[in-house]
Amino acid sequence: MFDQLIIRDANLDDLPAIVEIYNSTIPSRMVTADVEPVTVETRIPWFNDHSPDVRPLWVVEDEGQICAWLSFQSFYGRPAYQHTAEISIYIHEQFRGKKLGRFLMEKAEIACAKLNIKTILGFIFAHNEPSIRLFTKFGFEKWAHLPRVAELDGVERDLIIMGKRID
Repeated sequence: MFDQLIIRDANLDDLPAIVEIYNSTIPSRMVTADVEPVTVETRIPWFNDHSPDVRPLWVVEDEGQICAWLSFQSFYGRPAYQHTAEISIYIHEQFRGKKLGRFLMEKAEIACAKLNIKTILGFIFAHNEPSIRLFTKFGFEKWAHLPRVAELDGVERDLIIMGKRID
C-alpha cells in the first residue's frame, strides 16, 4: 500500500486539506484539545512556523489526494530546546487503521538526524489508546502525566507526554 504514497513538504495550497483532516478529529475528543473546527486562516501562522530544513510539515498523497500529514514543531520555543521537537500525525478517516501511522513514525525517526533533532515528544490524551500504543511500539516512554489538564464536553482529561531520545 505504501509504495504508491508520496511524502513531500507541504505548501500553502495544501493547507485546506490539512485543516480538513485536522477538523475531522475534533468530534472524537481523543486527538486535539480544540473543541470547534479551525479555519485555514487561523492556521496560517502555524503553517508558517514550519520549515523543511528544521521543522518540516509533510503531507502524504495517495493518487493525488492528501491522506495524512505529519508536523515537527519546536518544543517550548527557547534556544536550549532546539534539538527537541514535538511530532503530530493526523490521518484522513478513510486511511486510519491501515498502519499509516507506523509508516510515518518510521519516516520521522529517520529524518531526525538530518533535522538535528535528538529528542522527540508526543503530547497525547491519556484516553487516546491507539496513539499511546503507536508511540510505545516505537520505543517512546511516558515522561510526564498531567492529570485533568483539559476539559472536553465537561469531562476532565489527562495529558501524557511521551518521549524518546534519537541517538
